[in-house]
Amino acid sequence: MISGKFAITIHILTLLTKFPNDFLSSEFIAGSINLNPVLVRKEIANLKAHHVVESKEGKNGGTRLAVDPSKITLKEIFEMTFETINLGYAKNQPNPDCPVGKKINQNLSSLYAEMNQKVSLQLDGVSLEDFSNQF
Repeated sequence: MISGKFAITIHILTLLTKFPNDFLSSEFIAGSINLNPVLVRKEIANLKAHHVVESKEGKNGGTRLAVDPSKITLKEIFEMTFETINLGYAKNQPNPDCPVGKKINQNLSSLYAEMNQKVSLQLDGVSLEDFSNQF
């Protein structure tokens, strides 16, 4: 399912791109997003696991970008956040005797696969640096 995770992740990375030499605290980042710092730290942990950011603890601690923003695409960031776009399926099992019910999930799966191809192509052409330069 779609959530705000990609938007949060891009916000964090764009902010870090704007302050390349600074370790930004999760509170500072959360203030920019207007979000609870715990949620920011959760996304930072995911970015750390993918070696995109590095963190330092302590009084002057925080997080900074560990990659060249011109070398990472929004597609790569999207794939760190979600494996695919999935708008979901009905919670109940469709009626297999209905001409629509018996094929709805199969046709939705095809639609979602096509959407993912298009999104990947769109995001692959944009680096984090390109996106960040808009600000």
